Parts: sequence; structure tokens; C-alpha cells
Amino acid sequence: MTDTLKDIPVFVAAVEAGSFAQAAIRLHLSRSAVGKSIARLEQRLGVRLFQRTTRSQSLTDNGALFYERCLRALEEIRGAESLLETGKQQVSGRLRVAMPVLFGRQCVAPLLIELAQEHPGLELEMSFSDRVVDLVEEGFDMAVRNGTLQDSSVLVARRLGEHRMVLCAAPDYLQKRGLPETVADLPQHTAINYLRAGRVLSWQLMDSEGASHTFTPRSSLNMDDLQAICDAALAGHGIAWLPCWMVVKDIHQGKLVPLLKQAPDVHFDVHAVWQQTPHLPLRVRIAVDTLASRLPSVLSLEMPAPIKKPR
Repeated sequence: MTDTLKDIPVFVAAVEAGSFAQAAIRLHLSRSAVGKSIARLEQRLGVRLFQRTTRSQSLTDNGALFYERCLRALEEIRGAESLLETGKQQVSGRLRVAMPVLFGRQCVAPLLIELAQEHPGLELEMSFSDRVVDLVEEGFDMAVRNGTLQDSSVLVARRLGEHRMVLCAAPDYLQKRGLPETVADLPQHTAINYLRAGRVLSWQLMDSEGASHTFTPRSSLNMDDLQAICDAALAGHGIAWLPCWMVVKDIHQGKLVPLLKQAPDVHFDVHAVWQQTPHLPLRVRIAVDTLASRLPSVLSLEMPAPIKKPR
């Protein structure tokens, strides 16, 4: 069995090199040694792996099937080696990460900066953009993305957590316009809308009976920048539906007031994505693991309960 395992990397090299002679060069073996290794495999398996002539070499159907399984096995071994490396090696090299502007700046960047401080050999490069970057074409090692991911055959994703929304307004605005008690009260108020791809993002809230409601506000204030919406809400220009991570400090400091209840099933997933590869670089693996372990606590900061009008 041990000899068979030694022969498998030789078999894979012969397939990928296209000939026994080229495989021998890559493996620093003689062509005869490569041929004997393949012959041992074929004898043990009882099948022919290659169809060979004096001028060409190709896989048989059995050989193609065996090659696919061998690749999976080697990938598992390499993955196990990476896990062991994590505990005994310092991370080094350049790590290029793309992320959304505000979410990246406030939630992701501080965690990656901590990681870079823990590993002085890591060269961290962060790019902040709300567009969906092409990791392969633009040379990024990984990206952090919010919301639903597009299907991809070349990218791998790992869920890092989720963030929720909160309806809020400044105390000055509520003093002038009153406190909405139900979803039905909202049309009487000024909304500050978030535009996504030219469309207003609807608010998803819960009424006093516990039922979910989708409300699409009408307003003369429509923006495609969350920070501008937050600034307008802080200035008392209306009610806004914003990510909790963005306004939790302002709410705790009394600059914004949470309103109504959010629909409990409304949340936006956060993922790390990277290019599919048989051997994930250690720096990428540790960055993903770090975000997966630390980001949920950043996103789950406790929010005060919505206030109600005194009876």
C-alpha cells in the first residue's frame, strides 16, 4: 500500500506533463522510473491507465476517473498541511483584500489591521470600493461582500456573519413631527431613502401584532450613499433605515432614536470570497478565519429597544 501511495504523485505528474519523459524531468527521476511506477499502479489496480503509442499518450476512461479521484485526495492532503502550518508558521507575503467602502472602513479594516500587527511579515493591502471587483482580473486575494452572492464557478465563499437594519431618527425631528407608533403612521413622516441601482430600498418592519410589513417610503430625499443618509438623519431631516453597525454608537449616545420593530427575518449576509484553488495560501486562510471568528461580535452589538410614546 505504501508503494502505491508513492506512485500516485508520479501518475498525476505524468497526466499533467503530457508524457512520461516530461514527468521525469519535473520529478527529477529517470523516464524508466516513471514507467515502472505507472506499471506498478496498473498492475495493482488491474486496469490500464494510459493508452500509449510510440508517438502519443492519453488517459483511458479508467485512467481519467482515477486521475480525478487522485486530485481530490491530494487536495485534501494539502489542505491538512495548511491547517498544520497555521499553528507553527508566521504569515508572510502580500494580502490584497477588496471590501465595501463604509462597511469595510468601520467593520472589516480594524480586524485586518489587528491581524497585520499580529504577523509583522504580512503586507496588507486594502481596497475600498462598492463595486463588485473581479478578483482574478484585478489580482485580489479575497474580497468581503454584503448581500446575496452571484453564482460563480471560479470563486469560493464562506459566510462571515450577518448584519441587520434599524429604523431611526434624530430627537429634534421626533420632537417636531411626533413619534410614529405603527407602520401605518409612516406615510405622515419624512423619509430619507436609500437608492440601489436607481430604486428605493423598501423598509421591512414588524407591526404591533408581530406581522412583517414592507413599506416603500416616498420622499424628496433620495441618496445612494449610506453615510449621506446617516448625516441627514443626524441633522434632523427625517427617518432613515440604516445598518445597525453604522448607527449603534449614535443611538447609544442619544443622537439617533430607534423606532418601531424590525422584521426578525430581515438580515444581510456577509461573505468572504476568493478564487478556487487546490492549495489556499496560508495568509488568505488565516485572514478568512480571523474575520469569521471576530466579525460576528462587531455586527451583534446590542441595540436599545425602540422607544414608545408615553400613555
